[in-house]
Amino acid sequence: MAMTNEEAWNFAIGLVQIDGIKPSDDFLELVEKEKRGEMTGDDIRRVLYKKYKVKEDTKDD
Repeated sequence: MAMTNEEAWNFAIGLVQIDGIKPSDDFLELVEKEKRGEMTGDDIRRVLYKKYKVKEDTKDD
């Protein structure tokens, strides 16, 4: 039996919380939008990549 999208998200978030990690409110809002069909998993990846992208140091030493 396959999990629904909502069940899969709830399972994944639950696994993270087992380790004592609380997902940010921003992340949980993105998940809720995905559950409602307002955005896709790819959209979430793009938002998170843009938010947490580490800028490379391009100056020459």
